[in-house]
Amino acid sequence: MNVGIVGASGYSGEVLVKLLLAHPRATLRAVSSRTHAGKPLVAVMPAVRGADRGLRFVDSDPVALAAMDIDLFFLALPHGAAAGFAKVLVPAGKRVIDLSADFRVADLATYRKYYGEHHAPELLPVARFVLPELTPPAWRQEAKLVAAPGCYPTSVIVPLAPLLRAGVISREHIVVNACSGVSGAGRKVDEMYLYVERAESMKAYGLLKHRHLSEIEEQLALHAGGPIVLQFNPHLAPMRRGIATTITVPAAAGAGLDVLYAAWAAAYANRPFVQMLPAGETPDTAHTIGTNRIDIAAAHDPRTNNFVITAAEDNLMKGASGQAVQIMNLWSGFEETDGLV
Repeated sequence: MNVGIVGASGYSGEVLVKLLLAHPRATLRAVSSRTHAGKPLVAVMPAVRGADRGLRFVDSDPVALAAMDIDLFFLALPHGAAAGFAKVLVPAGKRVIDLSADFRVADLATYRKYYGEHHAPELLPVARFVLPELTPPAWRQEAKLVAAPGCYPTSVIVPLAPLLRAGVISREHIVVNACSGVSGAGRKVDEMYLYVERAESMKAYGLLKHRHLSEIEEQLALHAGGPIVLQFNPHLAPMRRGIATTITVPAAAGAGLDVLYAAWAAAYANRPFVQMLPAGETPDTAHTIGTNRIDIAAAHDPRTNNFVITAAEDNLMKGASGQAVQIMNLWSGFEETDGLV
């Protein structure tokens, strides 16, 4: 299968390039960038020297890309920019996996509240939000356009969704504290992300209305069967990549760790990219970097009757590009683990 990447020079795009160049079933045929159009791939990404297949960046022109012999495109673009490509590529019969937020939120009013005007609202009815371990498999036949989940949302939805479905936890008083590596902000020049500003420094940001909150609450509401309102406190951590998330939530009446882990096991026992650590252990971002895995664990505090749930993932893998490749594998009938660890 021939695949292409639109916006291949960003952090997520670069990880996609490396994954797809090594993929056993997909062939990377096109990488696009307005900034680097015409340049050899290795001139921008020396790390792929020898495996680059002579690829050169092409201009990010949606009409020209739609005319190429490409079966599936990954959109590794900022929110707002991806919609303009999807509205050309999807009608041209291309399958599209969007790594931006443009199609993650189904409710248009909610999208506008958090992101502003939507540039392709006509595509929202055909878009499918796909978190592979949780989304019912009918999407593989129905979808024309897939929205890959965000990094923070993956670290929250994966541990909470089965527990809400099973009634193991309260639907109220959920508090999420999450720390992200600096690459989560994308490849851009901004004083906040300079080395001397971030090294030996950690801070909260986006409190009360972080954009990913819209995605988290909408998806959890689908699993809970009713509205979910949670407190989301993101933090910028002095590391290049990784997400560590801690969730505090009251246990439902009579629910102990055995019930919680049973709900997780029912959802994830046969899913290779969700690893359940023993109760009381806590996952470490150092152990998930470079993998498409999310590690989750839980403890119960009898003093407060809260579950304290922890999760760790690589924001550029399970939080972005690795998960997008996992989606491609399932959509195309490949092994779910092809090209991933």
